[in-house]
Amino acid sequence: MKFNFARSVRLFFTGLAMGIADLIPGVSGGTMAFLSGIYEELLESIRVVSGTTLKFVMQGKIAAAFASVPFAFLIPLVGGIGISIFSLASVLSWLLQTYPVFVWAFFFGLVLASVLIVLKRVVRWDVSDKVAFIVATVVTYFLVGAVPIETPTNLLFVFFSGAIAICAMILPGISGSFILLLLGKYQYILAAVVQRDVLTLIVFALGCIVGLSLFARFLSWLFAHHHDISVAVLAGVMLGSIRKIWPWKEVENNILPQIFDSSVLFAVVLGVIGVFVVYALDRLKVVKERTEDISSEKFASEHQKSLDSQR
Repeated sequence: MKFNFARSVRLFFTGLAMGIADLIPGVSGGTMAFLSGIYEELLESIRVVSGTTLKFVMQGKIAAAFASVPFAFLIPLVGGIGISIFSLASVLSWLLQTYPVFVWAFFFGLVLASVLIVLKRVVRWDVSDKVAFIVATVVTYFLVGAVPIETPTNLLFVFFSGAIAICAMILPGISGSFILLLLGKYQYILAAVVQRDVLTLIVFALGCIVGLSLFARFLSWLFAHHHDISVAVLAGVMLGSIRKIWPWKEVENNILPQIFDSSVLFAVVLGVIGVFVVYALDRLKVVKERTEDISSEKFASEHQKSLDSQR
């Protein structure tokens, strides 16, 4: 693929948006890829790098491996993601330490709205889909409650966290940071980014690479062949998991605010804003899809007219 400056700039800003999204539990980098129209190309790039490129490397064909990598696509996109994460992680870490209730209230709204958006992706509900949704919600609700306050901080668990969290990148509707939140490693990895903990970040990155290589194709196949029940389970996991991010807590137990004051009202407002942010993103995607459909229909109509005039 030849270098295209305008396209590279668009990919860079798309990467910035994806990085911001993946820092926030509840907003998916995959959703940003969907909105920008690069989702299928992203999946294909992952497939090539984890398949064709790796095969060439193992065969010792370094030149062929290098040529197979879609650098024109990946460099600006990954660059934008990296810059976004490293420049904003410290801000988000400070907010979590200083205003935890407000931050979690906003995240709560994001995740709750994301559940509703994901549910809309089920094309046709049948009994098995409904049962899967309910079971996933109930099981996740109790599993989240059983998660210890502190999960292991050893490098093996960091590697495992990266391998699982990265899979969320290709699933619109759930973010990698949300998975880290469930694993109890969200603030730990955020702190590693802020403190430039190179060893932790390298191990986490290796986990991400392995996760993409092993699971990306399987997840793509699962959603392609068992779409509705997969989406139903995903939505159930998200709904059951909001227990983890309820803003008001006493130690790790969810509680209701003791006094309804201005801070509680502000937290509620932030939650509502989170809902509208996800709703606005979904509307943008719908408008983009409709515009593309209209453009495709117009092109087909004009092409048909051209063919008729030549007969």
